[in-house]
Amino acid sequence: VMDNLNTHRQNSLCMAFGDDAGRELWSRFTVHYTPKHGSWLNPAENEASLWSRECLGRLRIGSLSELRRRTSLWNKDAHRRRRKITWRFTKEQARAVFKLDQISTSRSEH
Repeated sequence: VMDNLNTHRQNSLCMAFGDDAGRELWSRFTVHYTPKHGSWLNPAENEASLWSRECLGRLRIGSLSELRRRTSLWNKDAHRRRRKITWRFTKEQARAVFKLDQISTSRSEH
């Protein structure tokens, strides 16, 4: 998962490592770019934290196949429970913190 920074592109790897090595490195990634607007990092961090606590806990996983198995089971359970993020930082709080009283925005329906 990457943001849309201009260095997060194949061209940057090619410039740093040469064309062949850069393309080879880039081909190893499955890139998921984050939205250009909005706070995507909090949900991503929450998901990683939940996975770490609920799936791994204090366990030491001895093999990649076991890690994949446990992760798959945890992921299926998480999807079944359909947990949601409850945002607590309101539009009004954001306006006060960032001093945005002059800017008007419409209410999101999402």
